[in-house]
Amino acid sequence: MITREEIANVLDQPVYDGDGNKIGDAKHVFFDDMTGRPEWVSVKTGMFGSTESFVPIRDAALVQDHLEVPYGKDQVKGAPSVDVDSGGHLSETEEHRLYDYYGINWDSVLSEAERTDDGRMAAGPGTAGAAGAAGAAGAAGAAGMAGRTGEAGGEDMRAAAGTGGTAGTAGGMTGGKDTRAREGMRGDEAMTRSEEQLHVGVERHESGRARLRKYVVTEEVQQTVPVTHEEVRVVREPITDANRGDALAGPEISEAEHEVTLHAERPVVETETVPVERVRMTTEELTENETVRGQVRKERIEAETESFTEEETGRGGKRRGRE
Repeated sequence: MITREEIANVLDQPVYDGDGNKIGDAKHVFFDDMTGRPEWVSVKTGMFGSTESFVPIRDAALVQDHLEVPYGKDQVKGAPSVDVDSGGHLSETEEHRLYDYYGINWDSVLSEAERTDDGRMAAGPGTAGAAGAAGAAGAAGAAGMAGRTGEAGGEDMRAAAGTGGTAGTAGGMTGGKDTRAREGMRGDEAMTRSEEQLHVGVERHESGRARLRKYVVTEEVQQTVPVTHEEVRVVREPITDANRGDALAGPEISEAEHEVTLHAERPVVETETVPVERVRMTTEELTENETVRGQVRKERIEAETESFTEEETGRGGKRRGRE
């Protein structure tokens, strides 16, 4: 189990599952108001840490420079989204949903909290005060429960520890909420002002597919070719000295036949397959500018001053200003 003293080594550190897969980075730790023990850790997951998932820290272990939890990466990323109120607390309903999701028996959690609370009550106010002082020092960012020597009931709220540590409740506090706040004043009496920066990257994804498909179509082709044929033409020649011998070669009066074979051409069609073209596909990358908008938070520091005059001091008056 992670102790309060180890919380400072957990925040902003990688979180891995039991198989060595990185889930994300630890951002906040939530404490049980009744037991004062670390109960939940929120893990930033997704692109640029855009998603925050809750995972139980009770069975987690701090291994070298990272936190290891006994839950799979997909299970943590699929945890139900919960609503944290402005005071940095999980409601009993939201926490019940998380326990059910991770298969943790709600009754056993309540029994453990009651046993721990009974032990603190028996120890007296000194024990509760020490826990509150440790929280105020920002040791793990947890709020201490001071002066609660007889309070065992009430709403079970969870206080969160931020990245810089959360200021604890003073030793005389008897009720109210532990709020989530980063450590403000340091030993050199200076405040650290922080702001978020927007980091934009790109991811490659499948945007479509292109393919070449070859298919066969039939087209009508028309082409003109010359063709020849023979026709009979009767030629009559007068009898001359040149052909007289041929004319008198036969009988004087007779019957006869003479046959001539006629020829004609006709078109003959055949096809031949020949390669005419090669077709292939290539890809090229085109770069264009796309504007991305996001929201970042910035801290502002203002100084408040109070000035007094003798007349106002005598009447208990004062002036307040802001820079």
